[in-house]
Amino acid sequence: MMKKVGIVTDSTSCIPKELVDKHGIYVVPLMIVIDGQGYRDGVDITPGEVYKIMRKRENLPTTSTPSVGDFLSAFHKMGEQAESLLCINVTSGQSKIYDTALVARGIAKEEMPATTIEVLDSRAASSALGLIVVEAARAADRGADLPQTMNVVRGMIQRVNYLAIVDNLFYLARTGRIGRAAAWAGTILNIKPIVGHDTSVGLTIPVERPRTKAKATSRLLDLMAKKIGESPVHVIVNHADEQEEGERLKAEIASRFNCVELYLTEFTPGMGVHAGPGVLGAAFFTGE
Repeated sequence: MMKKVGIVTDSTSCIPKELVDKHGIYVVPLMIVIDGQGYRDGVDITPGEVYKIMRKRENLPTTSTPSVGDFLSAFHKMGEQAESLLCINVTSGQSKIYDTALVARGIAKEEMPATTIEVLDSRAASSALGLIVVEAARAADRGADLPQTMNVVRGMIQRVNYLAIVDNLFYLARTGRIGRAAAWAGTILNIKPIVGHDTSVGLTIPVERPRTKAKATSRLLDLMAKKIGESPVHVIVNHADEQEEGERLKAEIASRFNCVELYLTEFTPGMGVHAGPGVLGAAFFTGE
């Protein structure tokens, strides 16, 4: 029996593999380019392999947006399993992925006229996008139709939070992605900045600039506590080649908050190429 709605997203979403498999989510990988060779994010190369290359600070990798053909292939494959498709992508404020998916949708309408396809800009990033996508997939599993699933996504965009610690501003400064944190560049070696992602504008913005990773982690937890209070919370923790720190942060969150679900995933190199190794972050939203 075909599902009413099939869910497609991109690999910046940092969704735990068990949830991708459980809910039948199609993840379109970004391309990681190293020495002119392209590798599919999470398919041909692991996050750890990318970050180990980056730590050398030589021949640093770059990223490439998935092609129109990549999304078109995803739509065709998922169209065999669902009556309609919903593609949810990383914020258009920081990537051209959404635009590419829209182009693919236009072609798919000609090639797959019986399948309704919608593409939504999540205005979110990393595992905040992942949480949105998973909730959409859960709604689809419950039998929601396309308009109902889209409403779940729009509601989730208002609810998700994302906070992360950047270990070193070198990489953001190098790629020009430093944005409003440019004023911090003068102390580039001396701070472990906390950034947050604001879905109202679809941009990552500087929050605080602690001097050490320990202080930054403590402040991140405090900032989470202000938003969560006593409410039940859903959390995905990310790390960029910092497994032990990721495990510690996950344990702290488990002990401090009433977690409905709590996962640890690697921070996608699709974004980590810009932010660098050592990133430690958490996406979360409150509710049962």
